Amino acid sequence: MTTPAVHPAETIEAFRGITTASVSDALQELGVHGYMSSQIRLRTGQKLVGPAVTVREVPTSERVPPQHALDVIDNSAPGSVVVIDIGEETEVAVWGGLMTAGAVANDLAGAVLDGGMRDVEEIRRDFGFTVFSRSVSTATTVGRYKTVAANEPVRCGGVTVNPGDLIVGDGDGVVAVPHALVAQVLEGATSIEEREREQTRLILESGSLAAGLAKYNRI
Repeated sequence: MTTPAVHPAETIEAFRGITTASVSDALQELGVHGYMSSQIRLRTGQKLVGPAVTVREVPTSERVPPQHALDVIDNSAPGSVVVIDIGEETEVAVWGGLMTAGAVANDLAGAVLDGGMRDVEEIRRDFGFTVFSRSVSTATTVGRYKTVAANEPVRCGGVTVNPGDLIVGDGDGVVAVPHALVAQVLEGATSIEEREREQTRLILESGSLAAGLAKYNRI
């Protein structure tokens, strides 16, 4: 098990002002696929930025608590994002109201799930906590899945996520930025957004989409 990296507060704040689309484009310019499956959608809460802490679950018939997930929730640094790999299982909820309460109590930023969640109404009503998931399901993992690892590389939404990778999520989806590329991606995404603001201004002033796109040859 590795210890997740910590990102400076100013880096986290800077990414809050950038869309996931721009982050994804900046990664693509570096030859990296960072965007997760479109099935992983924002279910509760809002914009999400934070370093990943990871959990992996596998099928079981044992009735055991999700110990690795519980430990990660209780022991991770404030602002962390819990990323759970459950092998794209959509008919089981790997996250719910009690785990949300623990995450809120420990000031975590959110959760990204390669599977289902439940207690959506409760989470919206009581916490406003941010969760992205593949699905919503009433079924518990107890007797169906168990946690087997924490803070090791996992797969989520078709992307490998390492502890400490920066997770950025909004209404467009979720992107995982490898820790070593965070500074480059921030610079690239910021540049993309500046160009797009200039293009938008040109389009509105000229009344021409083509004229606005021509300056940077970007669509």
